[in-house]
Amino acid sequence: MPFLIKTKMTNKKTSISLTLLISISLGTVSINAQSEEPVQRALDIRLEGQQESIQIQQEIDQLAEQKLTMVQEYQQSTVQIGDLRVYNDQLEKLVENQRENLASFDRQLQNAKEAQRTIVPMLLKMVKVLEKFIQLDTPFLEQERTMRVEALKDMLEDPAVTTSEKYRRILEAYQIETDYGRTLESSTAEIQLNGETKSVELLRVGRVALLFASFDGTESGLWNKETKQWEVLSHDYNTSINRGLRIARKESPPDLIKIPLKLEKLLTKQNRPVGGEK
Repeated sequence: MPFLIKTKMTNKKTSISLTLLISISLGTVSINAQSEEPVQRALDIRLEGQQESIQIQQEIDQLAEQKLTMVQEYQQSTVQIGDLRVYNDQLEKLVENQRENLASFDRQLQNAKEAQRTIVPMLLKMVKVLEKFIQLDTPFLEQERTMRVEALKDMLEDPAVTTSEKYRRILEAYQIETDYGRTLESSTAEIQLNGETKSVELLRVGRVALLFASFDGTESGLWNKETKQWEVLSHDYNTSINRGLRIARKESPPDLIKIPLKLEKLLTKQNRPVGGEK
């Protein structure tokens, strides 16, 4: 508020002017003090607004980051869904193929069971035929061939051996017997000749002829398929049969040898050959 200051000045006008000036100055100070309050309030309001703006901007940035993350996750999920669809399609094809394979295996198993019911009797018959054939064939490697047949019989009764393996082994035995018909082979054996047992060398010429020669080379003969006996041949065949033995033992190169083919034309009444042709 304005107030008056008294002075000792004599000039009244000066006193009035000074009093007025002081009053104005004090009024100005009072006005300035009063005007600072709304300015401060305005600054505070503005500062609060800026802080709110900063907070809002931060929230907007966080929302933008969350949106970007969600967009990326959505894109990844879309790619994964596409991959899963392709994978599922492939799995469905595999499952379908497996179903078809299982159905095929079931049919094959059923056919195998039916085939086994017919194969087993056939295998038994094949072994019996082979055994009978060996008994009726010329007597060479009798022990080896007989043991082979017995082994086949034991195999047929063995449940641990598969049907396919049994079939393979029987075919192998048949192949061995077939090979005997086109090979030249020598071996040693004891034969019954005119009621006597003799140790001789045998010469098998395929299944065409089974010949023998004494170890000293002075006697030779052949197996007579009709009489099922050993017969002595003319000395004319000694050299040829001994040469055949050397060829079979690989001691001589392959060569032509003379062997009897028609025994009835070669034997005399005393079972002695009188001639013959190759």
